[in-house]
Amino acid sequence: MSHNSFSRNTRLPAPCIVDVGIILNKQDMQKLLTDLSRVRYIHMQDGVLASEGEGYVTEVFADPQRATLIANHTLHLNVHSFDYLELNQSADQESYFDLIQDDCKLRLIPLSNPMQEQITRSLNAAALEAMVAEVLSASWDVQIDDEGTFSS
Repeated sequence: MSHNSFSRNTRLPAPCIVDVGIILNKQDMQKLLTDLSRVRYIHMQDGVLASEGEGYVTEVFADPQRATLIANHTLHLNVHSFDYLELNQSADQESYFDLIQDDCKLRLIPLSNPMQEQITRSLNAAALEAMVAEVLSASWDVQIDDEGTFSS
């Protein structure tokens, strides 16, 4: 077996990035950004602060024909607007995301914790289920009472 045929048949394993690294794959970028909700953003152009603020990531998509839009405290992020995503950690061990395209950097600093949001969602779902069960039970009680009134 020659070296060339060996290298064609051998695949490198997919990367494993933990807390720090550079992500080039658009699907991986999209997956990471989709977990964001409330963020602080810092937009740098040629190393100079262009704008900053806080907002909510309302959508993350991959479309080479559409723009990334940030306005009115909402972020619509298109991974095709950027060459790569650099995943970093602050001195406090908090993750942040640098979206890079040429001399433009959009830093996203999460203001919400996905673990806490998941707990809140689970609690909200449980509370909603309990309310629905209570309403259904009350409705059945009313129906039984109504049937009892007409059968006498």
